Amino acid sequence: MVRVVKKDHTKEPFNIQKVVIAVNKSANRVLYNFTEDELKSICNHVEGYIRDHHMTEIQIWQMHNIVESALEAVRPEVAKSYRDYRNYKQDFVGMLDSVYQKSQSIMYIGDKENSNTDSALVSTKRSLIFNQLNKELYQKFFMNTEELQACRDGYIYVHDMSARRDTMNCCLFDVASVLKDGFEMGNLWYNEPKTLNVAFDVIGDIVLSAASQQYGGFTVPSVDLLLEPYAERSYKMMTEKYTRLGLDADTVEKEVMADILNDFEQGFQGWEYKFNTVASSRGDYPFITMTMGTGTGRFAKLASITMLNVRRKGQGKKGQKKPVLFPKIVFLYDENLHGPGKPLEDVFEAGILCSSRAMYPDWLSLTGEGYVPSMYKKYGAIVSPMGCRAFLSPWFERGGMKPADENDKPVFVGRWNIGAVSLHLPMIYAKAQQESRPFREVLDYYLELIRKLHIRTYAYLGEMRASTNPLAYCEGGFYGGHLKPSDKIKPIMKTATASFG
Repeated sequence: MVRVVKKDHTKEPFNIQKVVIAVNKSANRVLYNFTEDELKSICNHVEGYIRDHHMTEIQIWQMHNIVESALEAVRPEVAKSYRDYRNYKQDFVGMLDSVYQKSQSIMYIGDKENSNTDSALVSTKRSLIFNQLNKELYQKFFMNTEELQACRDGYIYVHDMSARRDTMNCCLFDVASVLKDGFEMGNLWYNEPKTLNVAFDVIGDIVLSAASQQYGGFTVPSVDLLLEPYAERSYKMMTEKYTRLGLDADTVEKEVMADILNDFEQGFQGWEYKFNTVASSRGDYPFITMTMGTGTGRFAKLASITMLNVRRKGQGKKGQKKPVLFPKIVFLYDENLHGPGKPLEDVFEAGILCSSRAMYPDWLSLTGEGYVPSMYKKYGAIVSPMGCRAFLSPWFERGGMKPADENDKPVFVGRWNIGAVSLHLPMIYAKAQQESRPFREVLDYYLELIRKLHIRTYAYLGEMRASTNPLAYCEGGFYGGHLKPSDKIKPIMKTATASFG
């Protein structure tokens, strides 16, 4: 009988099933499933080695080496996973020491890496310490040696290592789809708002809740068009109310419009308070962006102008008011809508006035030159930025990455990004010069490195359940996001992008 000598010098009979369990665990960590033939090959390799060497006792370290060599012959990436895990005790000592050192710095000094996080807060300190641990785990168990070396040397930079294994990056969230006909949030059913002021409250809750489940910029596209139908509902309800009170038609119209304007002012002010003072569950103030300016209906115009006026006037004590940071406002400029004598010239003037007093709005041309205007001119589709600056490439309703025919339409709202990796082009050029190799050859090496990392991220995130972000995956916040909580999100990830910076 062959016995395995454990580290505490106790012995137990050799059991090949324990080898099968161990290698399957290692395979699961890299999202691979062994076939029966592969498992049989591994078992034959291990048993053959023991038999050929006439071993009656095997040290545990010897067993690890035998299993590792068997895995190398069958699936090298699983062999790496097995090797990494067997050394985890030694590695974790170093990892935890690094996390401890960082945690002490966060606790007593703070952290200024992200300006959206207030590291004086207890909740933020907890989040930052967890992020440091998660970053170490990501580097240890997700990245391979080549990727780590490229990062250490500075040729590439993997953004947001602390969150890439948990969730997606930035998005254009489809709030209108979530609101339509009601939705569930936090095990509580929300009916679709019947008035404008309620819509503001509910949208604020949706945004904070959904933004907490990701780590990048969160954009609500065309907020003027989003709010317009709820203003119409309030208008109808208030008109009926004042008419029942016996007021004449002119007075009714005047009072109703004054009330709606007040609802818009209070609603936008409420958002500015909420988004700049209520930290999300991830410990920061989410980078929330809202685009606006193309709605031609009277309430869409009123929404755009009021939003700009509220931002321009600022928040704070009387005589000490100043414009806030969030939500970032992006003005969608169309010369055919906002030019002299055009239907939205007054919206444009409100935007210019706001820009003269505040750092917002940012201006995005829909009718100039470049990618965004080309999509707008050809399809009438607005490509809003995801958070600060990222723009989605098109995904067509029927054709996917390429249009099925001339009638196929691109989709942007409800889509998202899974992460970003940056290249250091000057350093890559210098490396090519130093090694006397073509620049494109060296560049291709790092591009392929990033591509494989992104592909692995797609596969990893695709195994997650829709319950990890119910508003996005179950309630329609993302394109195709009407899954059951127990469903994997892989089917709707085909529309997600991955960024090379």
